[in-house]
Amino acid sequence: MTAREWIKIALLLTPGIGLILFFVGSVIYVAIAQSFGLYNLAGESKLSLEFWELLSGKRVFARSIGYSFFIGVTSALLSVALAYPLALWLRKPFRGSLLIGALLKAPLLVHGLVAAFLFVNIIAYHGVVNQFLQAIGVFDGPRRLQNDDKGISVLILQVWKNMPFALLLLTGAVQSISDDVLNAGRDLGAGSFARFRRIIAPLSVSAMQAALVIVFIGALADFSFQTIVGPTNKQSLAQYMTFFSSKGRWNEAAVVGVTMMGLSLVGALGLTLAAKLVFGGRK
Repeated sequence: MTAREWIKIALLLTPGIGLILFFVGSVIYVAIAQSFGLYNLAGESKLSLEFWELLSGKRVFARSIGYSFFIGVTSALLSVALAYPLALWLRKPFRGSLLIGALLKAPLLVHGLVAAFLFVNIIAYHGVVNQFLQAIGVFDGPRRLQNDDKGISVLILQVWKNMPFALLLLTGAVQSISDDVLNAGRDLGAGSFARFRRIIAPLSVSAMQAALVIVFIGALADFSFQTIVGPTNKQSLAQYMTFFSSKGRWNEAAVVGVTMMGLSLVGALGLTLAAKLVFGGRK
């Protein structure tokens, strides 16, 4: 393409991409600047590392980083791991496959806050799960299952909510793989797992990477699930940032927000490279 053609393309894209870059870039710039003491909404504005030093010395901040990163990575891996076999199962249409696919994608239509409250009712002290476990003799009395220390409830909700989205991405990628390629692998003696590892996963690695990144970022920054069913002994970064903003401590909130953006970038790159290294080279 000539330079003139590139200029025409750039001019055509400017109204859309230019506005997106302006607004998104402005938000990122203000957040970073505010974390260093600029654009202070209360008090003097001056360039300083005070707020970074203040939070970096707190154990609760380090625990929030580790916990949020764990929830994000684990939710992404579990969602994709569960979505792949379902995508392969639904790859070829069969009687009832459309209904099953629609039911599996139903969580996409449920708001996260509504899902959290429904889940709380199920695992409540006198909820369905407690009653069932008592009926079969596992529990001798009702037990507290809500707000567990390890965040298992949060992971369950994250996977329930995000797995359908991963399934949506992977189904299209898996359906695009030719039957001739899979049959050739079978004729060469490749079993089900070998065909997945050497054929299906490499050919659908782009969809896998997209699903991992999107689910990871959403779970890392989630607030509703953490607030309703999250642990009481630790807070996520989203909760920590909301706490500071509710107290009018915008500089500390900006530090947490910038940290979350940094974690999102690092985690997204890490998951993308890991998927590429593990599956991308096998074709």
